[in-house]
Amino acid sequence: MEQAVHRPELLLNVPAGALIKTTLVDFPGRVASTFFLKGCNLRCPYCYNTGLVLGGKAAEGDELSTIEELFAHLELRKNMLTGLVVSGGEPLVNPLTPYIIERAKKLGYRIKLDTNGTLPGELEKLLKNKSTKPDFIAMDIKTNPARYAREICMHGSVAAKEDIPSLLARSAELVASYPADSREWRTVLVPPLVTKADIAAMAVLLPKDASWQFAQFRNENCLDPSYNNIPPYVDAELKELVDYARTFIPGAALR
Repeated sequence: MEQAVHRPELLLNVPAGALIKTTLVDFPGRVASTFFLKGCNLRCPYCYNTGLVLGGKAAEGDELSTIEELFAHLELRKNMLTGLVVSGGEPLVNPLTPYIIERAKKLGYRIKLDTNGTLPGELEKLLKNKSTKPDFIAMDIKTNPARYAREICMHGSVAAKEDIPSLLARSAELVASYPADSREWRTVLVPPLVTKADIAAMAVLLPKDASWQFAQFRNENCLDPSYNNIPPYVDAELKELVDYARTFIPGAALR
């Protein structure tokens, strides 16, 4: 793998990620493709991309695509598509991410990067190089940063020994350096992990003009099977939490 970091061409024909050929929702304002790269440094108990996170597999019935297959698609559809979302997993743990961004930019694509915010050093490397700098960044915030060690960095997470609150704060600063219409933060409303107290703690990381997008929890195929038995918040509870988030960040919304 170390050799592949410096020679990404060695990995171009190896199954690398799940390709969504067309999406109208993943990249605000653009018709895009999304590439979910395998590999992640967290083990969120509610994650439903378990195959990509743990074993490098697509969802049941799907096949992983290679980088060459991704770019064959992007070449074919470049007159219709204008964006590429690089997601995961966690794309900043994957040595192919800079290569994908640079090559897609050369084709004229705008790039959106999805990240969990725990790798600010890798994010900063991308931002310092014009050829790999994403045009839009979406950063996940899972819960109160103080809860990551015991709730998110579980089950073999390589981030378990890191100072997660400091890493998240640094990543949030980097994302906040973007124009307001080129960044967002995202939180899944998982009942055990996101309460009003957690929202207040997360809001501290965000600039006041942030777009904070909340999503409903899906209790299916969770990495921690016990989360499959947790009922999602009902509509009234969702509204109450998002309204509360809006008292800190006016741009909070339920997506």
